[in-house]
Order: sequence, then structure tokens, then C-alpha cells
Amino acid sequence: MKPLEFSAPSSLDEAIKAIAGGGGEVGILAGGTDLIIQMRSGRRRVGQMVDIKKIPELNVLSYDGSKGLRLGAAVACDTLGAYAPAKQHYPALVEGAELIGSTQIQSRASVGGNVCNGSPAADTICALIALEATCVVQGPDGKREIPAKDFMTGPGQTALKPGELLVEFQVPPPAANSSSGYLRFIPRNEMDIAVVSAAAAITLDAGKQTCTAAHIVLGAAAPTPLLVEAAGKALVGTSLDAAALEAAAEASRAAAKPITDMRGTVEYRKHMAGVLTKRAIAMALQRAKGG
Repeated sequence: MKPLEFSAPSSLDEAIKAIAGGGGEVGILAGGTDLIIQMRSGRRRVGQMVDIKKIPELNVLSYDGSKGLRLGAAVACDTLGAYAPAKQHYPALVEGAELIGSTQIQSRASVGGNVCNGSPAADTICALIALEATCVVQGPDGKREIPAKDFMTGPGQTALKPGELLVEFQVPPPAANSSSGYLRFIPRNEMDIAVVSAAAAITLDAGKQTCTAAHIVLGAAAPTPLLVEAAGKALVGTSLDAAALEAAAEASRAAAKPITDMRGTVEYRKHMAGVLTKRAIAMALQRAKGG
């Protein structure tokens, strides 16, 4: 058996020193629901494992009406799902977190780990992008912020520099008359990876009749999660009627750049990108109107 160095720092500074000074590949342990599987299968060969579960900054979960949501990278998915302000103000993010594996997995898996895997099919990244979240990271050179839309740079790749650690997500407070929704299509009823997924975040005017802002994001439809700016623009200034939804769906189909694999063909994924775009918008609209 290959030797494995293990540490469980209790402070952020200690964790950064351990990560930056580790020899070979460093495995960051939050829930471990992906890391342990990757190690067992031989996909990752970790020489040092750093357990971050005891670090206070990575376990923050708070909401302020003027500042928004702070979500530590090590917060478990079921903890987020049980947090009332998140359910009320960021339903798409909660929906994504509650689709990660089984109930047992959700008690360990974290949103931070889900995002740091760099998978374009990750269930939480689409909502984070649609909600204009910021990823706060820290490393030997200090702290910096990365827009969620720029965090994943390729399959299995992120914008983290060597020695850096994702600390938390900061999500702006929702505008009045706004809401969001997240959907994915999977072959089975549960515990599967998305063939395609979509998140929508919309804002309505004071009369709740006209869309004033919209963000549509696709997952598993390109090498990285895809913010479809044309789909959002197709909705702004409309009543989100059938024609507007079809225009947004067409924009999503055109923007999608999927691959054919065991879960679906390029053609099928493009079709489902349009279907899920419409449905996610409809969910967000109903919620924004108070439904």
C-alpha cells in the first residue's frame, strides 16, 4: 500500500500551508464522496490528504438581506437543503444540492466538493452561475474572488492555482420579484448523472408582468457549464409567453456543444437543452409570481 500523509488542520492558514507544502498530489477531504471513489478506482493517486471539515471559515452558512448568502465550501448538501433562507431565496441552488446522490451521500457531500470536481454535469454549478455567485479562494498569495461562471475551465479542471483552496461561495441577495429553478434529465429516477441540466433565474417588474433580467445556464451540454446569454436576452422585455420561451429554448439548443456518450447523443442532448430551458423558466416564473 502506498503511504498516505493525513492532516486535519483547524484553521484556514494551517490548511493552506499543508496544501502548499504537500509533496505529490494533495487530496482535499470535505465529504469525501468523490475523492475516496477516485482513489479506490485509481483515477487519483494522492500522496497527502488534508481534512478541511473542522475549519470554521469553510463551514459558514449565513444569510443577510443586504449581503446575500454565504456558503462555506465544506457545508454538507443536506445542511444547505434544511436552511430556510436558502430554500426561500435560492431554490435552484437547493434543488441542485438535493439531487447529489442519496440521502446518505447528501449528509456528507458538499457544494464546494461538487464544484471543485470540475464536472460540467455537476448539479450545483448551474444555479451558482445563474444566481451570479462568486467563489472566494485563498492560497499562499492571499485571497481572491472568481465569478462562478469562470470557475470551471474544462472537464475536471478549475481556476484554482496550485496551493489554493475554495473557501466559500457568496451569492448576492435576490432582487424583488425574482426566483430561480433547476432541473436535470437522467435515465433513472434518482442517483444518476445528468444527461442535460438547466438552471434559470429571472426577475420581473413591479407588476410581475414583464421580465427585466434573466440568466439561463446549461449543464452537461459543453466542456464546462454554459451561460447562454442569448437565452436570457430573449426573455428580457417579454411577458415570458410561449414565443419568448421558445426563443430562449432555441438559443439554448444553438449554444449547446455536447458530446455523444452512453447517456445520450449530441442530437438528443440539444433537444433536451431546449426542453429543460423552457421548464426551468416556467418554474422560476411561477415562484417569482408567488406560486
